[in-house]
This record gives sequence, C-alpha cells and structure tokens, in this order.
Amino acid sequence: MSFDLALSGINAANTDLNVTSNNLANVNTTGFKESRAEFASLFAQTQEGVSRTAVGNGVQVSEIAQQFGQGNITSTQNNLDLALSGSGFFIMSNNGALNYTRNGSFQVDQNGFLVGATGEHVQGYAPLANGGFNTGGLGDLQLTTAESAPNATTNAEISLNVPSSATPPTTTPLNPADPTTYNDTTSLTVYDSLGAAHTGQLYFVKQASPANTWNASLYVDGTAVGAGPQTLTFSSTGALTTPANGKVSFGSYTPATGANALNMTFDFSQATQFGDAFGVNSISQDGFTTGSITGINISSTGVVQANFTNGQSKTLGQVALANFANPQGLQQEGNTEWAQSFDSGSAVHGVAGGSGFGTIQSGALENSNVDITTQLVHMITAERDFQANAQMISATNTVTQAIINIPNG
Repeated sequence: MSFDLALSGINAANTDLNVTSNNLANVNTTGFKESRAEFASLFAQTQEGVSRTAVGNGVQVSEIAQQFGQGNITSTQNNLDLALSGSGFFIMSNNGALNYTRNGSFQVDQNGFLVGATGEHVQGYAPLANGGFNTGGLGDLQLTTAESAPNATTNAEISLNVPSSATPPTTTPLNPADPTTYNDTTSLTVYDSLGAAHTGQLYFVKQASPANTWNASLYVDGTAVGAGPQTLTFSSTGALTTPANGKVSFGSYTPATGANALNMTFDFSQATQFGDAFGVNSISQDGFTTGSITGINISSTGVVQANFTNGQSKTLGQVALANFANPQGLQQEGNTEWAQSFDSGSAVHGVAGGSGFGTIQSGALENSNVDITTQLVHMITAERDFQANAQMISATNTVTQAIINIPNG
C-alpha cells in the first residue's frame, strides 16, 4: 500500500515539475499565460462513505489551472503589434473556425488582410457608410493599400480685412496684369475632380458708389470665373451686410485637364472693413488631390485608420475582442491560442474600452506572465516533494525487507 501512495506522490510531483518546466520554456512567448498544477487527495469510497480511520489512497492532479494575469507590455517599432491591457482576447479565424489569443504580433498578408504568425485572419467590424461600425457580424480585417481619391473644391472660407481708407482705382476695368486696376489680391490653391491643382486668385476693387462697397472677382489659372464680379457691402461699423449669409458663388470654371467643371462658393462671412491695411487672417477650401498611403494607425479602442499624403484618413474597421465567463475553462490549442469550451461558456464579443474589455496599445506586445523567480522557487519545492516520496518508497522497501527476513519461530 505504501508503495502505491508514494508512487502517486511521485507522479504528482513529476506533473508539477512538468508544468513548471513548460512555464519556464515559454517565459519569452508573447501572450503566454502560465499554468499551475492543482492537487486533490484520494480516498477509497464505499456505499457508506469514508471511514474516520481511513488513511487515504494518495494524491491526484485535479487540474492544470491556467492563470490569466496581465503580462508586462513592451513597446515595439511596429504599429501592427497590438497589446491588450485588461480583459479580452483577439479573435482569429482559420477558414471560419474561431480561436482566441493574447498574442498581438500581427502583419499584413499578400491580399492586405491583417493576420497572425500562422496566417489566421484577425477579426473585426466593418465601418458603416453613416459612421460607426457593423458590430452585428465579424469579418476579416483588410488594410487597403489603394490611393485616396481626390475631391474637387466646392467650398472655401476666407477671413480678411479690406481697408476702409482705400480709394477706388482710377483705371478700369479690372486687369490682373495691371495693379492699378484693383486695390488688393490674395490667392489659394483649388483642386478639380481629377485631383489636379489650380491657382485661384481673388481681386478686390473698391467702388466709388455706393459707400463701403467692394467688387470681388475670381480668376483660376489666369482665366476669369463667371460672368463678372460679385458685390460685397459693409456697414458703417465695418461688418459685412451683403450678401446676408456671406456666401458668394462666382460661377463655373472648366479646367483644361478634362475634369468636371468647378463650381465654388466662397464664404466671406468673417470679412471686415476696418482701418487702412489689407490682411488675410485665414483661408481654407475643401478640395484635395490624390493621396498615397503613409501609414496605419490603430487607436486604444481598436479603430483602424489609414493616413494618406493628401492629409486625409480613412477608417478601415475596428478590431473585435472576445471575453468569457470563465477564461480558465478555455481549451488550449497551441500557438498561444485557445478555443471555446463548455466550461468557458460562450464568447461575448465587443470592442476595446467597452464594458468588460481592456484597451489596445498599438506598437506594443504583451509579454508572458511567467515570473522566473517564482517558477524557480516552485521548481525546488516540487523537486523536494519528488525526493520525499522517493525516500518513502525506499523506507517502505526497507521495512518490507525486514519483514521478509524475520526468521520462523
């Protein structure tokens, strides 16, 4: 009997050493979670229960319990490396079969999909046309490498001051080549539907009558836009009164690039007539040229955006996360991945920063949560347990030999 008891102790201690060895072997495995051997005593059961004087039948390994404590986060130089701080798992799809991981060392495959080291696709939510994300269904996250389409200028805003002391030019009509035919001018860059840049030039001419009236004319690439100048009228306190909403449409201009005609509206609502100096405070327009991708950014909530050289950005999707009622019940699958099981409960999907989920840090990875010092101390303890049970076998053998050698009376 003692042999069997000690043997169960040796087997349990050996399992404990194996668990510790596996923890130490994965001390540098990204996203790895350490395990712990847990033990339970054995008793012979009868219909009437266990006797009060029962010694017991030894020990057994009741569970190899996974420990999902947070690992340290280390910064990297790769924006596609993602670290989870807090609860949750990244969702990986292998041809529709879902696995879960804390290893966020991702990359882009030849088709632009965000994948793990084994080629499984990272799951996320697609963006909606009116904003937000389609959180009703998971899908493969794909990072676009296409150019950003251009946008023709349709609206411009300008904040400026025209001098109240200005006198009307003596030479008429307006001629951009003759500075004596206008009072002041300023320029801006506008874009057509093909993304080609054009130079827009605004000319301001003070009128003799009525008082506080100016004519504004727009030229694009040296060609006058529209049928003629537009009138800006100011009050005696210098505020713009006409047009009432401050918006002026100069008409259409057809570029020589083959693009659609430009129809631009200028907002002069911030224009003033003060003092004796002309000045432009700000000028902006809503057009932009074609853009090439410059990089991918992933926010703390998992929103993936592509940035382009034309200053634009495009939302590509949002990284999806999963959590479980009992993470310790997850089935280990290798490659630092887990699968859903009956014990874990069903996966609850969500996003980083949501209820029950941690946040995502881009350009970082979560290290293994194995503490080397703790494991080495535990290894010594398990080794002593092994030695003690082996000594028990030796002692039992000595007793057995002594009994065998008792002479007959």
